[in-house]
Amino acid sequence: MPSSLWPYVTPGIPDDLFERLPGIPLSKREVRLLIISHLRLTPNSVLWDIGAGTGTIPVEVGLLCPHGQIVAIERDEDVAKLIRRNCDRFAVQNVDIIEGSAPDCLDQLIQAPDCVCLEGGRSLKAILQAVWQRLQPKGRIVATAANFESLYAISEGLADVQARNIEVVQSAVNRLETRGNHQLFAAVDPIFVLSGEKME
Repeated sequence: MPSSLWPYVTPGIPDDLFERLPGIPLSKREVRLLIISHLRLTPNSVLWDIGAGTGTIPVEVGLLCPHGQIVAIERDEDVAKLIRRNCDRFAVQNVDIIEGSAPDCLDQLIQAPDCVCLEGGRSLKAILQAVWQRLQPKGRIVATAANFESLYAISEGLADVQARNIEVVQSAVNRLETRGNHQLFAAVDPIFVLSGEKME
């Protein structure tokens, strides 16, 4: 359901429409589109977003799936408040924000997810394994990695749980920017997007 700030049914909200905090990561619009496409959402999807940061994924998915249930998990109180403010900016009402550290806080979540977005955490493999236990059959995990260590941990974690239909995509995005009197292309930091499926 579109909001007045983003009155469209397509995803891809410009980054500058989100409220931000210094040092808090934001999934860039083009990377967000990749993540959302790999989640394979349905109108009533139950999504857990772990390490939700600025809240861009919960906002986008909340608008795309107004009958879905989105849980944004963030360990920092100020960042959790930022997610709430961004949900309010876009009038998204189907996002629950859980302040806590995964995997410890996952026990308090009642409804099992059919898709999980893993955007951060101190122990990626432990989080992935805990999430896998709760994931619905045919459910999907989509994880992002910005460095080699995260890429290795997620790859190893998906192998450990015997995920199927694994896909790995690396974004390579350049944006036109104006600097002084010139327009040039500036690279967005490359991100790996990994996804896997739980068989029945």
